[in-house]
Amino acid sequence: MNAEKIPVEVSYALPDRQVILALDVAVDASIEEVIRASGILEKFPEIDLASNKVGVFGKLGKLTDTLHPGDRVEIYRPLIADPREVRKQRAAAGKVMKKGAAALSEPES
Repeated sequence: MNAEKIPVEVSYALPDRQVILALDVAVDASIEEVIRASGILEKFPEIDLASNKVGVFGKLGKLTDTLHPGDRVEIYRPLIADPREVRKQRAAAGKVMKKGAAALSEPES
């Protein structure tokens, strides 16, 4: 068994606060092993590794991926709204506003 350790961080953000835990783990530790070793699952029981996505420095990863020294494992919360749907709604609202603005600038007869 390899006794060499590397420093990593585990982060989880809520709307009102962010938690970053630093720990040293085995060189060949997986993302899942690092998350479990950090104790973050006990602090935030709503985290479900079967459904929450994880990543390293903003790039999606798998629970089986291994890490490099200094990596930050991030646990992502589910999205509240679909970003594509929000963009569509904003675009539709913009078109309505443009039509309304054009109607205001037309000369009255």
